[in-house]
Amino acid sequence: MNTTVVVNMKSQKYQIQTIDQYIAAFPKEIQMILEELRKTIQKSAPGAQEAISYGIPTFKLNGNLVHFGAFKNHIGFYPGGASAVQAFKEELTQYKQGKGSIQFPLDQPIPLQLVEKIVKLRVRENESRRMSKVS
Repeated sequence: MNTTVVVNMKSQKYQIQTIDQYIAAFPKEIQMILEELRKTIQKSAPGAQEAISYGIPTFKLNGNLVHFGAFKNHIGFYPGGASAVQAFKEELTQYKQGKGSIQFPLDQPIPLQLVEKIVKLRVRENESRRMSKVS
């Protein structure tokens, strides 16, 4: 797969208002990866609402749930903070990470089962936080 993807999202930042528009801005092979990731998130968090936040696709359920975005050599996955990255640190060792981010290289399949587990954890975290505010 050609991993040289150059899309100047900064110039489109304020024009893109939906995840469909965001995905459409990329070449077909990247669109397929982004759609697969999107469907995995939707399946893992029924009822989550789609948005564009921070210029990238975002899912919200009782607050921000997860974000993702395409870059030149990777798909960035942002599970709403360090807790999810920490919870799955053993399974994430092969991926470059930041405090609250994971980079999935474009030349490797996205670990969709792992994404599903991370999203489900985030759903539980957000629900727990919501319940503690109501109590």
